Amino acid sequence: MDRTTTPEQEKLDAPLLAELMTRAAGAPESVPGDFLDAPFEDLGYDSLALLETAGLIQARWSTALPDAVVVEARTPRELIALVNDAIASR
Repeated sequence: MDRTTTPEQEKLDAPLLAELMTRAAGAPESVPGDFLDAPFEDLGYDSLALLETAGLIQARWSTALPDAVVVEARTPRELIALVNDAIASR
């Protein structure tokens, strides 16, 4: 986030999602660079890790993401779209 962007204006992008996914997994390993279209399962993220990531996203943007919606996302790209739609509709 740069100095002219507030958390409310910021959108979720690939680098930020990778950071949040790594933090949610509780592992020092980073997400591979070509992760956007890989299924979460192929990345080693189960539904619990995905919900942990969603919790970090909800805290950062103070927005609700229903669990049922979050687990519908099959790839990081789909999750980014869902989150940015939720942010825009606030």
